[in-house]
Amino acid sequence: MLGPGFLQQTTEKVKMIQERMRATQSRQKSYADKRRRPLEFEAGDHVFLRVTPTISIGRALRSRKLTPRFIGPYQITRRIGPPAYEIVLPPHLANLHNVFHVSQLRKYIANPTHILEEDDVQVREDLTVGARPVRILDSQVKQLRGKEIRTMKVLWDEATQEMTWEMEDVMRRSYPHIFSSKFSFSRMKNFKGGGNVRPVKFN
Repeated sequence: MLGPGFLQQTTEKVKMIQERMRATQSRQKSYADKRRRPLEFEAGDHVFLRVTPTISIGRALRSRKLTPRFIGPYQITRRIGPPAYEIVLPPHLANLHNVFHVSQLRKYIANPTHILEEDDVQVREDLTVGARPVRILDSQVKQLRGKEIRTMKVLWDEATQEMTWEMEDVMRRSYPHIFSSKFSFSRMKNFKGGGNVRPVKFN
């Protein structure tokens, strides 16, 4: 039989484990509260503005790296209520209303070693920017119900290496300039056979 000493030790261990669990939960809650604390800026601060690159067929790029992108920095002139700020925009962004929700902003920490290039990208009223393809990286042909479906792997941004697979006919309609060269070398893949590298002529 178990004596009272054993039961007392067991009870004390259970209490100690419970106290440690409560302490851990308290630390986690404190950390989460700090993470949820809303961003706040002051007049004179500089911020980046978040924009979303889109292709002409209306689908936002799904990137593993830097989507959405940030442009700026721009100076905050005043606070408009708790969640919004007025910022100074350059002339080429005069089409935008210059008050933005805090979720669209990211603080810029000034550093004399930073070299900031002016970003003259044209931003639409819904805070999207038109992405233009850099080049075609790859292509493949699928056989679907007796029809050939041609798709292309398109690079949209050299810096972030954003790329998507798109229908060739859609790319031809939306971005005909990328087919202006007489020949382009791509890796052709047929789902019913192997793959081989051969020149692909874009007419």
